Amino acid sequence: MIVLKNIHKTYVTPGRVSHALAGVDLHVRQGEVFGIIGRSGAGKSTLIRMLNLLETPTQGSVWVHDKNITDYNEAQLRLFRRGVGMVFQHFNLLSSRTVLDNVCFPLRLAGLSRGAQHERAREVLALVSLTDHAAKYPRQLSGGQQQRVGIARALANRPELLLCDEATSALDPETTQSILRLLLDINQRLGLTIVLITHGMDVIRSVCDRVAVIDAGVIVESGNVLDVFLHPQHPVTQSLLSESGVDAEGWRDMAQGIKGRLIRLSFRGESTVQPMLSRVSRDLNLDLSILQGSVSRIKDTPYGQLVIAVQGEPITQEALTSVFTDAGIECEVLRP
Repeated sequence: MIVLKNIHKTYVTPGRVSHALAGVDLHVRQGEVFGIIGRSGAGKSTLIRMLNLLETPTQGSVWVHDKNITDYNEAQLRLFRRGVGMVFQHFNLLSSRTVLDNVCFPLRLAGLSRGAQHERAREVLALVSLTDHAAKYPRQLSGGQQQRVGIARALANRPELLLCDEATSALDPETTQSILRLLLDINQRLGLTIVLITHGMDVIRSVCDRVAVIDAGVIVESGNVLDVFLHPQHPVTQSLLSESGVDAEGWRDMAQGIKGRLIRLSFRGESTVQPMLSRVSRDLNLDLSILQGSVSRIKDTPYGQLVIAVQGEPITQEALTSVFTDAGIECEVLRP
């Protein structure tokens, strides 16, 4: 659906040249939830604003449905942006307007009649569970409710693409999960393509299908969320995972002084809850020690990763690897 080709963005100020993006290539598929993660200043906000050309590239092109929107004139861009909704970190609601009027605002700009505005606004307020709050003002709502208004407003013009710029950063953890569940429901119910930026791996894990990790204006790693979580390649990705409680290398200190082969097992789907360790320990007469492990979910898919020390007969240790592989469990020998 969306393809970014060799995107550069340079800001020039007196005495300084800042490279916000440096050769970014990106592909977002129709109907997926795509996450962009990075630290503050990494370039993720600039990148997401490229998708509706609120930021124009210094070099490169943005393609949507095989059309180069960087070639669009102002009238074409205005029409294109009606098909793109945007949700902001700090809600950006009109404080002097009711919830209903806030949602009607983009519909009025699109030229709909007052009756059509109200009809559509009530539809999307029902979608975000705010039907009973239509006559209230933003100050009368909680932070989570205000963000739901922002989402309803972004959906008002029936967009094909929803951009979320740190949409949960100003919310407490419980409210964050509520908003993420709402976004996932919208994605599944409407088939809406969602691109979100965040600095938290927990957000990526909860709702995203694929993820790109950005650092200093460069995409340093990208792929399916499950693959990136189980096998992070770049130090920035590993650091972000470690900060969220997933330390891929924490086993190294634990392994000092422990004899035997070290194996990392990666589980996906149903294999995550199978009693494989007790089974192979019993059947192959091996002693297994867990040095590090975690089990969680990415969207609806359970996954897990364990680092274990294996002690026993060498030939039996070799057989162990085959048993796990045959069961569909990724098995990586970390130390022979």
